[in-house]
Amino acid sequence: MDKEKKEDTYGGSTGVYPAHAAPGYGDRGSTIVGSDHERGAYGSNEKEDFYDPSLESRATRMGLNWESFKRAPGATRGLVVHGGAAPELVGHQNPLLQQKMKPRHLAMIAVGGSIGTGLFVASGGALRTGGPAGVIIAWCIIGVMLVNVTQALGEMAIVFPVSGGFYTLASRMLDPSFAFAMGWNYVLQWAVVLPLELVVAGQVIQWWDTPVPLAAWITIFMVLIIALSILGTLGYAEEEFFASTFKLVVVVIIIITGIICVCGGGPRDGSFNQYVGARYWYEPGAFANGFKGVCTVFVSAAFSFAGTELVGLAATETPNPRKALPAAVKQTFWRVVVIYITSLTVVGMAIPYTDPDLQGGESGNDVSPFVLIVQKAAIRGLPDLMNLTICISVLSVGLSCVYAGSRTLTALAETHYAPKIFTYVDKSSRPLMSVLAILAFSPLAYLQLIPEKGNEVFNWLLALSGLSTLFTWGAICVTHIRFRRAWKVQGHSTEELPFRAMGGVYGSWLGAILVAWSLLRNSTSLSGPSAIPTSRIELKLSFCLTSLSQFFSPSGLLDTGGNVHSHDEHTRSISIPAERPGSPSKR
Repeated sequence: MDKEKKEDTYGGSTGVYPAHAAPGYGDRGSTIVGSDHERGAYGSNEKEDFYDPSLESRATRMGLNWESFKRAPGATRGLVVHGGAAPELVGHQNPLLQQKMKPRHLAMIAVGGSIGTGLFVASGGALRTGGPAGVIIAWCIIGVMLVNVTQALGEMAIVFPVSGGFYTLASRMLDPSFAFAMGWNYVLQWAVVLPLELVVAGQVIQWWDTPVPLAAWITIFMVLIIALSILGTLGYAEEEFFASTFKLVVVVIIIITGIICVCGGGPRDGSFNQYVGARYWYEPGAFANGFKGVCTVFVSAAFSFAGTELVGLAATETPNPRKALPAAVKQTFWRVVVIYITSLTVVGMAIPYTDPDLQGGESGNDVSPFVLIVQKAAIRGLPDLMNLTICISVLSVGLSCVYAGSRTLTALAETHYAPKIFTYVDKSSRPLMSVLAILAFSPLAYLQLIPEKGNEVFNWLLALSGLSTLFTWGAICVTHIRFRRAWKVQGHSTEELPFRAMGGVYGSWLGAILVAWSLLRNSTSLSGPSAIPTSRIELKLSFCLTSLSQFFSPSGLLDTGGNVHSHDEHTRSISIPAERPGSPSKR
């Protein structure tokens, strides 16, 4: 049904419409809206306006003319969902965002979308702080947490592909005030990552000893991100597909090169012309600062994995989430094992944590450990290739910041937790005002120009982002636990779910416990090396946001009359699709 098309001629022009928009479809009439005219209503007197982007010119759909910046006149009804409508999500089940992403886009976003600064640059500071063993332990624990988070998110996003993703689901399954804090936390998380990526861009460019001032390079990368943001969802998806493919290929090359170098197969004029093995695990050692050093590394590990949950946000902009999401979610495990754990193991064997060129080291060069491997091996061309990869990663993750932050901010506005202006979505499927709001944080990157404070700025932004990520993941796990409880209380079986999380509800409990433990350890080890007291800042911020939300609307557990609902009453009040997840329908 969703592939069927019918033609209709109106006023001398021919348009191609989805079958459900054709005359006689369904019980209700439909008004098909184009750029210069409004198609007449078919059927009964009741109208359901929706927008068919295929009536627009190619330039409008790609966001390349002034027409594309006008407000979209209605939803596209291009999303295939399963089951009945959920009253709490009426405002989100038929989003104005267009379904432009394809399964290949989701797959690459899940596997390589967030590979960037966290792995290529921040891992150097983590190695210096925690040592090679500390890095592996931290990344493995956070990796286990991440797999459970993505599995839980995939299960819920397939059943409820709604605008705002897990933020909207948290409002439904937990509490509006909790979702308020979670949503704004997530928006601010990406708002600070954007200038962080620009800071890294400046650090990487300095490696080439260019005469161009640092401020100019930050401005150049900022303009590039703004320009690519104009292309909207499809531009972001295509950029992520090719950039992620390139990053994965380069990481595999570096892993293979690193293994050869550690085994003594490097060039004769380099540092790896003899067997190295696990030498640096013994001297200077496996741990740099003991247990506190390992705990401090958790923030860097969380930051490096941040962005994997984007597949849940992207579900709304995919025509058939049930078909595209499971494969993307399942690939997360291989990303954790092959890309992160393997590459960091090689880095820990090839580079001692006392190397002065690592981030925060004595030299102040802040060189990526991946660059250091090929640089010390005296392999011509590879250091330049690695730095080029980091620059591409900066653009890739920068666009992810704009995408994730703007979509969440739009969802907040739809639920009246942000100014109404942020609900503006144009004809090219860009939440325009939300995009501009996230881009407005990019000038914070110029703080790096303060003498002798650039590394401190990097550490603050990294810590804020990493801890915000942990809060987000913990909220997703708790939301999944509540979803499973509501699903059971209302008489449903897990066999009815189109996709089941690998660890089930136990995996979410494990993920939530690991998040809580990571936050606790970071808040109690603030005197550790390179520690920044952002844990307490994040805790206070989330508490204030949760309290502030009570002034906007009553809590999900407290009705307008002030009557407190019991836990079981709230669980039963969570609406589950009326029909079993079977035949698809268009919204």
